Amino acid sequence: MKKTTLTLIAAMSLLLSSCFGTGFGTTTNTNSNNNILGSVLGSVLTNVLLGGMTYDQSGILGSWSYNAPSAAFTTEKTLTNAGGTSAVSNITSSLASSFNSIGINSNNTSFSFLEGNKFSAKVNGIPFSGTYVYNPQNGEISLKTASETIKGNVSKTERGMGLMFDSAQMANILQKEGKVSNTAAVQAISKLAKSANGARVGFLLTK
Repeated sequence: MKKTTLTLIAAMSLLLSSCFGTGFGTTTNTNSNNNILGSVLGSVLTNVLLGGMTYDQSGILGSWSYNAPSAAFTTEKTLTNAGGTSAVSNITSSLASSFNSIGINSNNTSFSFLEGNKFSAKVNGIPFSGTYVYNPQNGEISLKTASETIKGNVSKTERGMGLMFDSAQMANILQKEGKVSNTAAVQAISKLAKSANGARVGFLLTK
């Protein structure tokens, strides 16, 4: 969170110097700069799990369908070390190819979080359900099924909710819960999560 604050201060300083460098700027420039600031900070917060944007407990309730692959890093430091937002873009692009080869789409992959900490889901068309524990302070979530507990992270994005896992947990949810038989694709997805320290991969979900 400290680095997020420093990022905000640096961005504000840049915008102020831009305004004063041209007199006092214009309304158009101010609006443009505000948009840039919001875009920069939004991009950083969207791609960072710890210290980023999270839903409160009630915010995750409801039915969510798969929309696109999602990736993020645990901290701003791991994001920066991996190459910044371009690294996230590269990972999601590769994820899209792997998800397509498996056949994951909005019709066969979804998650529903209910009152009473119960959930139901489908991955690759295979249904499973159980209970969940969600921590709105850091976005960590645990999905407990009849056979295992899968730990992941939830992040709030402009487009919806990112539900992401480390390499081992992602492999579990695809192979054990989703019964995915395309081992090569699962291995490729796991490798993406391992490719950069602190990376998490998964699903961008929308209502």
